[in-house]
Amino acid sequence: MGENIKNKPDWLKVSFKRAGHSEEVEKLLKDLGLSTVCDEAMCPNRSECFSKKRATFMILGSVCTRNCTFCNVSKGDPGHPDPDEPKNIAKAVEMMKMKHVVITSVTRDDLADGGSGHFAKVIGEIKKLDSDVIIEVLIPDFQGDYDALKKVVEAKPHIINHNLETVPVLYHEVRPMAIYERSLELLKRVKEMDPSIYTKSGIMLGLGEKKEQVLEVMKDLKAVDCDFLTIGQYLRPSKEHHDVVEYIHPEVFEEYRLIAVDMGFKYVASSPFVRSSYNAEEALSGENNTEK
Repeated sequence: MGENIKNKPDWLKVSFKRAGHSEEVEKLLKDLGLSTVCDEAMCPNRSECFSKKRATFMILGSVCTRNCTFCNVSKGDPGHPDPDEPKNIAKAVEMMKMKHVVITSVTRDDLADGGSGHFAKVIGEIKKLDSDVIIEVLIPDFQGDYDALKKVVEAKPHIINHNLETVPVLYHEVRPMAIYERSLELLKRVKEMDPSIYTKSGIMLGLGEKKEQVLEVMKDLKAVDCDFLTIGQYLRPSKEHHDVVEYIHPEVFEEYRLIAVDMGFKYVASSPFVRSSYNAEEALSGENNTEK
């Protein structure tokens, strides 16, 4: 169980109701044997997105080789990737009539290429069925293997996202198997390999970070020419996960959004329920960052 909702401020209380196309999406995913980060990470926006026929597909299994303390995805031995998954993802995208699809994965440090080739196959299969679909991928760091990264870049997704997740000083607690500088370098390399691809990153608040540290992360992202930024509230999936140190008020999220827009990010989503793929299509839809 996650945190008791009674301990949360009013702005974080949400009712989970099945509506719209939720049951249809759930059946489709089950029939095709597909996983979503919506389910695996206990996303608070799951019901809303499913009702709109939106989902963030999670490839390469549902078991992660890393031990991040904020994440609800299972840890352990992931097993072999499903060779039918790329075609099944493409089929789901087509059946759901998706115009913007987000593909993420568990981290597969056990695979020689970190799963980058599988990402490329998924991108390729989607393009075969519908070349007009906007494809966004949320990738792991591939342990700094830039040949692996190149496989994803050469598959030509429209957006490559890699989340920094938190400020550098908290990495040893929150992302003990990740390296802040390596993650920044990955985003930089994407732009060097193909400047036409948009880059994106996200962080969570409420883990114990300080304002000046958050601003430094923003500056670091701008220094590597990151285009899009997401900022959301960390919510603890269970008592075994990292504590929520603070619930950040929506006004603070808006302050960060305005600062980031001022820095020159092309699009910024910043509010308590923002997740890296939530309403992702807005970043390319001409939304005006000067408005709420």
